Amino acid sequence: MPATTVGFIGLGRMGRPMASNLCRKGFALAVYDVNRAPVLEVERLGARAGASVADVAATSDIVLTMLPNSAIVEDVILGAEGVVAHGRRGSLIVEMSTVDPVVTDRLAAAAAQRGLSFVDAPVGRLASHADRGECLFMVGGSDEHVERVRPLFEAMGTTIHHCGGAGSGIRTKLVNNYLAIISCQLNAEALALSQRFGLSLEKTLEVLYGTTATNGQLKIAWPNKVLKGDTEPGFTIDLAHKDLTLIVEAANAAKVPMPIGAVAREAFNTARSRGYGAKDFSAMVDVLCEIASIEKPRLD
Repeated sequence: MPATTVGFIGLGRMGRPMASNLCRKGFALAVYDVNRAPVLEVERLGARAGASVADVAATSDIVLTMLPNSAIVEDVILGAEGVVAHGRRGSLIVEMSTVDPVVTDRLAAAAAQRGLSFVDAPVGRLASHADRGECLFMVGGSDEHVERVRPLFEAMGTTIHHCGGAGSGIRTKLVNNYLAIISCQLNAEALALSQRFGLSLEKTLEVLYGTTATNGQLKIAWPNKVLKGDTEPGFTIDLAHKDLTLIVEAANAAKVPMPIGAVAREAFNTARSRGYGAKDFSAMVDVLCEIASIEKPRLD
């Protein structure tokens, strides 16, 4: 069994299976979440239930965080009862959430001031991949620190991209998510238009799959999700809107125009206002069809 003691904070839809896979691979794990239910579930696999963030930080050589947003990440890592305040000198923080890159930079600087190491490693792919231990990691940090945590990434996933220094992981994630989310909006508009034209969905997809118009969402994900009537996440419209907000704001700060991103963000906000926020982001096509009074596209 690996000698390293690992802390895992944040056992949501992605974090719980990731922590579970660490347990199954034999890591000594302490876990914490504000929701008790997933803590008990991972505890049954052999993890120790931490009493608090401070408790997990104080007893771990490596602390992983997988949390919903920038504000929560800052509180958990930089708060008075947080990881930086209570972590062991020489321990390593691995921040895996999707947050504002400026926050990531602030976390790395604060950790260094207290003698802690820092790696950012936002996660690609979906919750179903996390269940199977097939996550993709976009990692930012020094070679030494990335190699130190590589066995953990290998226990939770299949693909590790070392993108550069600390902060490069989250910036890569935002670029990746920008294209994935924008593709979702483009697909939704195209398929809604095809249905308004009265075209066969099957034949339209056959044509699109054979040209440069196709993309991974349309060809791989959608036939097994929204086009089969399954809009359970997955990756929610709420999260897609959150990520687009991060992307547009980060681009604005860098003085990079993002007109398509800004428009897409408002389209996702429209979906949220119509009650679709908790649905899979492929359900954007259902939103457009509902607005336009078009029958929702479905494959037999």
